[in-house]
Amino acid sequence: MAPRGGAIKPPRIFRTALKIKLDKKDKMKKLKATSLLVSFLAIVLLAPSVTRAGDVKGKVTAQGMKSAENIAVYVDAIAGKKFDAPSQHVLVDQKSMKFLPHVVVVTAGTTVDFQNSDPVGHNVYWPSVSGNKKLAHNLGTWPKGDKKSFQFNDLGAASLLCNVHPEMSGYVVVVPTTYFALTDKDGNFEIKGVPAGQYTLKTWSEDAKPTTQAVTVPNTTTTVDLTVKK
Repeated sequence: MAPRGGAIKPPRIFRTALKIKLDKKDKMKKLKATSLLVSFLAIVLLAPSVTRAGDVKGKVTAQGMKSAENIAVYVDAIAGKKFDAPSQHVLVDQKSMKFLPHVVVVTAGTTVDFQNSDPVGHNVYWPSVSGNKKLAHNLGTWPKGDKKSFQFNDLGAASLLCNVHPEMSGYVVVVPTTYFALTDKDGNFEIKGVPAGQYTLKTWSEDAKPTTQAVTVPNTTTTVDLTVKK
């Protein structure tokens, strides 16, 4: 018979079994939560850190020059950091009796393909790299439709010439990092994806003296104004 004024209590053996079952469920929940926490910490600690980066943009003012176009702006060598040779080649075309583009900027180790698109034979050579005549090289002469390649490993500017057509000229500017840009006709430039930090910016120009300027890059866009003089 049930006790008066109260609910019927289940036998002690059933109450004990129910308590054990609830305890097991509680332990499983705690174990699952611990497992999730361990997995999260492993992802945070073992995954490669995300490098914060920003862009460097600005304008180069050219004093005593006709134009501020085709001025190379680049981040100088970074201590302790090396850059692999790019797998993608850069194309310089010989078309309409010109080197196109007139100036290309590449990271050290880049291979440049020189293509002849003119109906006449062209030659490619450079008498020096930034004045170092020991780095002179002659690729020879080849007809329309052919191209020859060269890997530029030495830093500096190779002044491109054609010994068949002396009026032709161009430049391959080899820099130590992948962070570089060429100015447009108004002198504007933008270097994208520079890791946050402190660096040295340098310029190269066909006519002006090099300029050096320190720059601090946050993980946003920073603006830099540069002046080069002939």
